Amino acid sequence: MTIPRTLLVTGAGRGLGRTIALDLARCGWHLWVADIRQDAVEDTARRIINAGGSASPVAVDISDPESVGELGKDLKEAGPLHGLVNCAALADGVGGSPVHEIPIEDWDRVVSVNLRGTFLMTRTVAPLIIEAGGGSIVNIGSDAATNGSANLAHYIASKGGLAALTRASATDLGPYGITVNTVSPGLTHSESALKVPEKRHEEYRRQRALLRDQEPNDITGVVRLLLDDQGSFITGQEILVNGGFVFR
Repeated sequence: MTIPRTLLVTGAGRGLGRTIALDLARCGWHLWVADIRQDAVEDTARRIINAGGSASPVAVDISDPESVGELGKDLKEAGPLHGLVNCAALADGVGGSPVHEIPIEDWDRVVSVNLRGTFLMTRTVAPLIIEAGGGSIVNIGSDAATNGSANLAHYIASKGGLAALTRASATDLGPYGITVNTVSPGLTHSESALKVPEKRHEEYRRQRALLRDQEPNDITGVVRLLLDDQGSFITGQEILVNGGFVFR
């Protein structure tokens, strides 16, 4: 019997993270689905299992070293781990203030989840992937870090830092057979975008080369490629998936 490869997806309790987890489960991965809310990841795991897939839910606060450390112990006891998708991020309620008016506590909160949390997860999971003989890490960024959108300095800084962390991690982990890449979507029709005014969605639609909304399923194929053997020689890259809103 072939044992399925095992993968951890953070932010899997809703939105893009859940869409990515559901897609990968259909490809035969065993999924550890993680989020700060236990009820949310249990719902995701239930959806995967009901569709014939394999999943284990786990609650974790990626900004908390102790919480991430406990997750690392559970993963080590469970057996080989071959990949990580860092999708958990703080986006709801972010924005609305120029850089000189952002409260320090808001800056710290966003950076602690989006950048520090990704570092903590990578630091904890990378040794497990090394033990498994190599694998892949995919970080979910944002094209906002490439175009300097207004009133989002803390979010943009965290996602820009994520792209830089990806390059550094790819250099450090490449000798162990681990690829590390960033996939950066544009404004996507997911739960985190529900509070974004329709006028802004319309602006994005007009400015894209592909004149439509971006859906979560537009991102899953690229993530899948980077986790698959077919993408095993791609590392240290930031891949923009935004319908031509930003070219690079």
